[in-house]
Amino acid sequence: MTMALHDLLVLGRGSDLESERGVSCTGELPAASDPTLVERAKKARAFLGNRALVLGHHYQRDEVIAFADVTGDSFKLAQTAASSPTAEFIIFCGVHFMAESADILTSTAQKVILPDLAAGCSMADMATANQVDECWKVLESLGIAQATIPVTYMNSSAAIKSFTGKNGGTICTSSNAKRAMTWALEQGEKILFLPDQHLGRNTAVLSLGLSLEDCVLWNPWKPMGGLTEQEILNAKVILWRGHCSVHGRFSIDSVNEIRERIPGVKVLVHPECQYEVVSAADVVGSTEMIIKTIEAAPAGSKWAIGTELNLVSRLAKKHTDKTIVFLDKTVCYCSTMNRIDLPHLVWILESLANNHLANQIQVPEDVAKYSKLALERMLALP
Repeated sequence: MTMALHDLLVLGRGSDLESERGVSCTGELPAASDPTLVERAKKARAFLGNRALVLGHHYQRDEVIAFADVTGDSFKLAQTAASSPTAEFIIFCGVHFMAESADILTSTAQKVILPDLAAGCSMADMATANQVDECWKVLESLGIAQATIPVTYMNSSAAIKSFTGKNGGTICTSSNAKRAMTWALEQGEKILFLPDQHLGRNTAVLSLGLSLEDCVLWNPWKPMGGLTEQEILNAKVILWRGHCSVHGRFSIDSVNEIRERIPGVKVLVHPECQYEVVSAADVVGSTEMIIKTIEAAPAGSKWAIGTELNLVSRLAKKHTDKTIVFLDKTVCYCSTMNRIDLPHLVWILESLANNHLANQIQVPEDVAKYSKLALERMLALP
């Protein structure tokens, strides 16, 4: 197979594939360094056929989405991988924790590949296994660990998902966080919410009816999380000090400015945004809900969307009968998500076509075992 394609495809990774391409906050991308990349991608993709499944997260660049067999949020894509047992290669165009989830949910015969290993998630990196273990030891010393249920956002490392599974907790997405936290409070007295403080706070206060005083913020860089024993004992929800580097930057000033600049605009934001922003928004929802909201909106309606710029730009191009703008002028793309670009995708496709496996994501068996348990608890939520 490889010899038949040897002359057609470029072996190895040339300098054009290694070069980084910058992006601008105006949404403009420079021209590809190699104008043949699109054709090379098409040829390699056709050659691989149904041996490969290309998954594209909604926040990916248009040039990558163009080659995605399925687009969606992180969990939908992991589920798609799990329900595609005949695909030998799962090419996950997203970030590291997403590829880990896909590896956990797929069979050992399948290979999950991340086109650029540097495509991480700043939020996931804000909670390390050692830090969470230290937090848990404090809760144990206070005698409340047994009554505390971990709820971990999908945007977390496999190690943190494994901790959650071991300690009776569940995973959640932005769309089912209310259901997961409700379940957790039925199982215990407190929640340790990892790693996104904003999703945890917004869900606890705006969806579950708890107060801001019921929530405390655990800072992993300070002794006892920067909290007193009494603050920890009184809390219903212990929020980890983590956030999305994109969603966390939207501010109430952004909301006020856009309402003044565009009369009649509706503000639509992701629940990873700050509490003040979510409280002031007209509609709050997951990535999938944001897409559905815009699709169902009437022609002529005006929307300011607070989520990743690639998706907002794509929605604006698709729904030209509506006014769709980015909520804040100063926020760029997700820098780590944007590391997956067409050159990296071409390199992976051509490498596989030439029987060279690169950038495989493999979660250790002991970590995968408890991570899968936490994910299965989420799937079993009523």
